[in-house]
Amino acid sequence: MHNRTDRTALRNDLILLALLIALDVAARLMPHAPGVWPIAASALFAGRALNDPRLAFAVPLVAVTVSNIFLPPDNWGIALSVYAAMAVPVLLGIWSRRRGALPVIGAMVASSLVFFAVTNFAVWAFGDLYPRTAAGLTQCFALALPFLDRTILGDLLWLGALFGAAALWNLAPRIARSA
Repeated sequence: MHNRTDRTALRNDLILLALLIALDVAARLMPHAPGVWPIAASALFAGRALNDPRLAFAVPLVAVTVSNIFLPPDNWGIALSVYAAMAVPVLLGIWSRRRGALPVIGAMVASSLVFFAVTNFAVWAFGDLYPRTAAGLTQCFALALPFLDRTILGDLLWLGALFGAAALWNLAPRIARSA
C-alpha cells in the first residue's frame, strides 16, 4: 500500500519528467546550434533528481521518440545508437546522486564524449558517407571534431541551467517567507 509521501513523490517525479521531456522536444524542434540540445543534460539531471531513478530513462527515450515523429531519422542504425548513447547520462546521473558538483560536471563531460564516440562510430558503420576502412573511420571522427566542443559546452550550459532552476525552485519558499 502506498502512503501519501509515496504518491507525492511519484506525482513530483511525473511532473518533472513531463517538463524535461517537453523542454527536450521543444529544443530539438526549434532552431539550435548543431550539437547543442538539452537532452543529455536532462537525462543526467533526471537520473540524479527523480525519486525513482528508473523513470529517468523515459526522459531521453520519450523525447527522442516524440521528436523523431517530426524529424524522422534517415538511418535507423544511427538512430538506435543515439538511443543507446542516451542511457549513459541517465546512468551517470544515478551514479552521481550522493556526490558533489565536480563529479556531476565530470559525468556530463563523460556523457558528451561517449555520445560523440558512439554516434560517430555509428555514422561510419551504418551510413554511406565514409568508406568502412580505418581511413574512413578516421575521416569520420576528424570531420566530427568541430561539433565536439559545442556539444560539451552546450551540455554543461544546459546542465547548469537545470541545476540552477532547481536551486531557485527550492529557494522560492524561503524567499516568499522572508518577504
